[in-house]
Amino acid sequence: MIRKAVIIAGGMGTRLRPVTYEIPKPLIPIRGRTLTEHVLDILKDAGVVEVFLSVGYMHERIRGYFGDGARFGVRMRYIIEDKPLGTGGWMKLIEPFQEHFIALNGDNLFDLDFREMYRFHLSRGAVATIALTKVDDPRAYGVVTMEGDRITAFLEKSDRPPTDLINSGYYIFSPSVFRYLPPSSAFMLERDLFPKLAEEGVLCGFIHDGTWFDTGTFERWEAAIRGWRRKEQEVRDG
Repeated sequence: MIRKAVIIAGGMGTRLRPVTYEIPKPLIPIRGRTLTEHVLDILKDAGVVEVFLSVGYMHERIRGYFGDGARFGVRMRYIIEDKPLGTGGWMKLIEPFQEHFIALNGDNLFDLDFREMYRFHLSRGAVATIALTKVDDPRAYGVVTMEGDRITAFLEKSDRPPTDLINSGYYIFSPSVFRYLPPSSAFMLERDLFPKLAEEGVLCGFIHDGTWFDTGTFERWEAAIRGWRRKEQEVRDG
């Protein structure tokens, strides 16, 4: 069982301005709760008990809301990005984990069974496993090509994507991943780490067709508000 997770939430949410001038993106509302509370539900379902929230913009307000995490059923710690560090820079601000861990983009919601994904990850001996999903128009997302379960190429936002399999922003990493990090303090997982792992044959893809939402624009945020329903909620509602 995975016990640690990192929520990557250091961005400024520029595409959601003017809302994010006053509300940091992790606190935007979806169905009566903050976006991050929904993400925490997903992580708790996976058995996670310790969550590292990587934040920069308006981090004082975010920390003030979540505190030590006790109110939300987890231990919450904070990785403070004093300047933008990309989607991977947080990995340089922590002591390398000695166990497998989850990392995910804090603005995505995915009805994913992390326990099943973890079993897959272990059985393949991967350094990193990306949860993949299919979308009708993949041009705005990072897409992958595969041979079996191995990702052979990671293409970030191509105008002519060769596949409709995209990066969902949900990952499982082995502790050995810290040996593969680029030298710079700021870097992108999608551009600076995943292609290297794919080249070395240690990057796997876990395909899942569950409900997935990217809340990065007003249109997508609205879609999440209208459509996000966890399975347990559907059971309660009948």
